[in-house]
Amino acid sequence: MLLIIKIITMKTTNSKNASTAKEGTKDTTPRGVTKPKSSAASGLTELFEEALKDIYWAEKALTKALPVMVKNASSVELKDAIDNHLTETEEQIARLEEVFKIVGKKPTAKKCDAMEGLIEEAKGMLEETEFGVVRDAGIIAASQKIEHYEIATYGTLRQFAETLGIPEAATLLEQTLDEEKGADKTLTEVAVNAVNLEAAEIE
Repeated sequence: MLLIIKIITMKTTNSKNASTAKEGTKDTTPRGVTKPKSSAASGLTELFEEALKDIYWAEKALTKALPVMVKNASSVELKDAIDNHLTETEEQIARLEEVFKIVGKKPTAKKCDAMEGLIEEAKGMLEETEFGVVRDAGIIAASQKIEHYEIATYGTLRQFAETLGIPEAATLLEQTLDEEKGADKTLTEVAVNAVNLEAAEIE
């Protein structure tokens, strides 16, 4: 009789322990909040490194997209602006590789959904415009959307680097940020001083 009681007690205890263990691994994510992946960043350093991978992919994708824009542009000023930025983009890729080196990581690209979408939108715009100043205006619009995304990204990365105490990386990212702002300004000047005015005259 005592043996039976002991066995029952042991089973009950084991059941409670199993229940407690299960509750310990229960998902505690609040309702309506996105559940993180198992590989989700748990600190600012990881978030910084993931963002580096993202923009590294984006810049590499741009080196393939910008030549297409040059071929489709009719404005000499616009062609020159995009060509110059292509050269800058190649230098920015090398700069990102240096940042990876500074943080002790191998340069790795992770697909950037935002840049992929912006490039696809730019390609779609080419199909929706006639070759000439109207298409040039569209190319500028699409290009500036890309520039604004990059400005936001590099501004954030620079701030992350400063917060994490990585001044060498912050300086490199600041240099790229200034180039992106300069490219955006150049595109605005080409649009305002020539392309948009010529496109409007066609109406």
